[in-house]
Amino acid sequence: MPRSALATVFMRSAASASAEAVSQLLPGEGFAVLEITAGWAWGYSLHDHYVGYVETAHLGEPIVPTHRISAREALVFADASIKAALVATLPVGARVSGTVEGTFLKTDLGHIHLRHVMAIDELAADPVTVAELCLGMPYLWGGRGGDGIDCSGLVQLALAAAGHSAPRDTDMQRHDIGMELADNEPLRRGDIVSFPGHVGLMVDAERLIHSNAHWMAVVIEPLADVVARLQPNHDRPILSRRRLTA
Repeated sequence: MPRSALATVFMRSAASASAEAVSQLLPGEGFAVLEITAGWAWGYSLHDHYVGYVETAHLGEPIVPTHRISAREALVFADASIKAALVATLPVGARVSGTVEGTFLKTDLGHIHLRHVMAIDELAADPVTVAELCLGMPYLWGGRGGDGIDCSGLVQLALAAAGHSAPRDTDMQRHDIGMELADNEPLRRGDIVSFPGHVGLMVDAERLIHSNAHWMAVVIEPLADVVARLQPNHDRPILSRRRLTA
């Protein structure tokens, strides 16, 4: 039974608000409900088939999205005017259904300026540019952009915006995205670098953008600095280097 997230909501490891967050649904994203017990739905997210529990209060009728939020945060106005009352905000990657009226998208939630959305079938040219929208966003375990984001969530969100599907977890991303690079192959923008329990995207040949618990935020820093922090506790700080295929 398909449903859509009414707001940003965590998927949890068990049917309890205190259970560990395993992922996050963004507004408008689909969730396949397999079972409902005591106000909790067990099922999987439609975009990556990740399994978890979601409170049924945060799930509504499925929508057919026409657009996705392309700004870091989109403002939802009561009317088609930037001077109208603000009724909500939506995070990057959220999905909405609406019709274009002038310079706004009219949705059931309200009006969103077209500068903040992209057609659902329109792709970002560069996943790293999408990741850079999240610079400074707080690190949040299980987050995918609502209130915060974790390392694999950042990679998944950025790649999805550019039309590349990616699994949710770091170990899956280490094996399933693109192709493995030879040890002597120089890194370039968009390459995915995996570490023990961590992952990020190269901004250029030397710098990495990643969401991490060291800085508790999405940052860009030299790859060499990340490796240096990991070396005291890991024989292999870098586990894989991968490149997207066409």
